[in-house]
Formats: sequence, C-alpha cells, structure tokens
Amino acid sequence: MTGSLYIVATPIGNLEDITLRALRILREADLIACEDTRQTRKLLDHYGISKPVTSYHDHNEAARTAELIERLERGESIALVSDAGTPLISDPGYRLVAAAVAAGIVVVPIPGPSAVMGALAAAGLGTDSFRFCGFLPAKTSQRQKVFEELKNEACTLVFYEAPHRILETLEDIATVMPSRPVVIARELTKLHEEFLRGTARELHTTLSARPSVKGEITLLIGKAEGVEEDDTPIEDAIRALETSGVARMDAIKQVAKARGLSKREVYKLTL
Repeated sequence: MTGSLYIVATPIGNLEDITLRALRILREADLIACEDTRQTRKLLDHYGISKPVTSYHDHNEAARTAELIERLERGESIALVSDAGTPLISDPGYRLVAAAVAAGIVVVPIPGPSAVMGALAAAGLGTDSFRFCGFLPAKTSQRQKVFEELKNEACTLVFYEAPHRILETLEDIATVMPSRPVVIARELTKLHEEFLRGTARELHTTLSARPSVKGEITLLIGKAEGVEEDDTPIEDAIRALETSGVARMDAIKQVAKARGLSKREVYKLTL
C-alpha cells in the first residue's frame, strides 16, 4: 500500500500561525521534505517535533522527486513544506505533486498561511475576482509588457516583488496604470507588518523618502475606478464582435481577456 504526500502550509512569519492538523501531520510523517532544512528545523524545534528531514528545492527538485516517489510507493508518508506559506505557490513542489498524481499516490492538502490570501483579506481591494501572477520579471521592459497585458483585466492583480526592485516596479505601474489603486503588503504577520495604500506614484513618493526598503512584499493592484463589470452574456458579447467583423476565435480571445478568463474557459462556455 502506498503512502500519502501531504502538502503542508507553514507560517509566513508568526510561528503561531499554524494549524493543529499541520502540527499533527508533521509529527506523524515518516519524512519532511523542505525547501531549506535549516529554516524548517526552526519551526520543528519550536514545537518539539523530531522527524527526519530532507532538502527539496529548485536545484535538486528533478533528481529528488524520483527518490521521494520511491519512498511513497514503499508506504511511507511524506510532508512537503516550503520555507514559509503554502508549498507550490511560487515555491518548489510541482514536479513532486505531478509525479505523485501520475503514480496514483494520494496527495493531501493541509491548508494554512499564504501571503496572497493574507494580503487580499486586509488590502481593502475587491476580492470577488483576483489573479495571482507570481514574481514579476526583473527587467523594466518585461515588467511593463506584463502590466500592458493585464491592465484590462477586471480583477485585482497580485504579485510578489523583491524590496530592491519595488521602486522601479511602482514607476512601471505609474506608466501603464497610473490611476489604479495599489497596495503594498510588507512583512505580513511579522513584527514590522505594514500596509501602504495609494496610487503607484504616491507609494513611490512614500518609499523613496525612506533610507531603504526591506522585507518580503506582496503587491496588489486594484481594478481601475469607474470600470463596471460587463454582465452581457458571453455568447452575446462574442456575437457582437463577430457582427462588427471580428473573426470568431479572435472575438473569443478578446472577451476572455476583458473578463479575466482563459480563452479555453470562454470557448467551453460557448459550446
């Protein structure tokens, strides 16, 4: 009988932010696979958990996956954790989960802390629809291209950004989406937790006045003021574009982009 792979969310700062279920799984697992064994050991020591750990990160993910799958197939249970938050959310783990699913191994999510969810909950922006886009590109031209592609989406946009690039990123947002509300959630759940709200230009002015910007940052961009949700039935919206001379597949693509959906999702809705 195969074992189970548990995807365990761990604190993003405050060590009290862990569920009773997560602690039980960490105590019961045969092995804990972690992004950084030193970081995870701090959490385990804090709760008096003594279990074998193994590293599982971007640089050894491909090689280590086969080893972990073999152990799971022998009946061992493995808990996968990242340095902080929910594994796989801009962290390693996809290859292991995909391989486990392919091998018929049970994968069990143990929900908990996530910087994305925490930031959304307290930002004061719309949460009925949002898109998490992970880390932004390092180059200005690439960032601006991303913002150009996303500026018409009728939802809150969420990114991770490095503190040493946040000023440049705010400049790019001010260039592409100058009027949209922006929230910077910094050091969530930690001692110096902070939320900054305003336009990109206003936040750039605020942060520029500081000697430096430190800490982990979740960046949120709200829907532009005055933009109303389009409640026109999707098929009607596509038909209207076709009537104006737009090819059907191009019309589907335009409607999908305007509503924050994938082209495949819109296509299925029209069948």
